[in-house]
Amino acid sequence: MQYVYIVVIGLHVMAGVFWAGTTVAVARDPEIKAERFIRPQLGASGVVFLTGILLWYFFHEGVFGSMEKVLALGILTALIAAGVQGALVGSASRQLAGADAAMQTQLRAKMTRGERIAGGLLVITVLCMATARMF
Repeated sequence: MQYVYIVVIGLHVMAGVFWAGTTVAVARDPEIKAERFIRPQLGASGVVFLTGILLWYFFHEGVFGSMEKVLALGILTALIAAGVQGALVGSASRQLAGADAAMQTQLRAKMTRGERIAGGLLVITVLCMATARMF
């Protein structure tokens, strides 16, 4: 059973690092085309949520102490980040294909704004995960 824990934790961490890392990188540099990363980012977020559910089941089921409250805050901010990316970045990237130059500039600004908001939320998520054991 320990192998299952190792695999699930590994997938959770790797997908989370990819999701948060690409989000922050794209948010910092508008020249990076956000539309190239939105599908892998949302896919990674799905892996993070699925493995997170398993980890909660394995290690936190039936308990809701201060550690779980901090983790729940991180989960909430991650869910909001995924929603922001889907709503702002995802919708703008779908509209990008048939847009003229002026509209593309507006859509890219919208995608950058979405990545920045999501990046900030994911930083909170990472801080919650990193500090949850202290509470």
